[in-house]
Amino acid sequence: MRWVITGANRGLGLEFTRQLAARGEHVEAGAREPRKSSELEELAAGSKGRVRVHACDVRDDASVRAFAKSIGQVAVDVVVNNAGVMGKMQAFDDLDLADVAHTFDVNAMGPIRVTRALLPQLMLGKTRRVAHVTSGMGSIGDNGSGGAYGYRMSKAALNMMNKSLSVDYADRGFTCVVLNPGWVQTDMGGRGAPTPVEESVAKMLARIDALTPAENGSFVDYKGGTYPW
Repeated sequence: MRWVITGANRGLGLEFTRQLAARGEHVEAGAREPRKSSELEELAAGSKGRVRVHACDVRDDASVRAFAKSIGQVAVDVVVNNAGVMGKMQAFDDLDLADVAHTFDVNAMGPIRVTRALLPQLMLGKTRRVAHVTSGMGSIGDNGSGGAYGYRMSKAALNMMNKSLSVDYADRGFTCVVLNPGWVQTDMGGRGAPTPVEESVAKMLARIDALTPAENGSFVDYKGGTYPW
């Protein structure tokens, strides 16, 4: 199978790429500045051609189109829209609205750009799975602490985009979900997070592998089952 992973230079994206390569999958790894990730470059170098690294800035239409073109007219089975940013954590009356817009652009608009650009390759595949890495912080029902305006808004918007995508492309055999990765020990989640990155990714991959058409449009939790909207 051929997988596309965005934000592959570190954290969840790098671990997705590492675990997929270890099990013999083909991975098209996108990163905004690939040359700044020695781990990703080393992983690709030792993959016997199974991992290819591409530049991909999900904020930029031209960069995303070039990313899709560099992958070529090959069948893509799964797209994992993982690239994301946290943005500034600020009180409501101190919000930097430019930062909120930037966070929204990466986290909500980025997956639209990537998925749209890769539709021709997805249509060539038989699996046609699109998984967006969201967050429990994008859940309205689970928001009991407030704050994190830009991040929460961007992930809630991503969830809604996926729901519409799942409806619009169901008759073409697509299965589209958003994945809650948990609170993970990455640069974004911090070292105090309870979940090792290896565990989160392994469980998310298991969920993606086992997806059925009945789960199309779901907010999937890495531990199993679904997460509240």
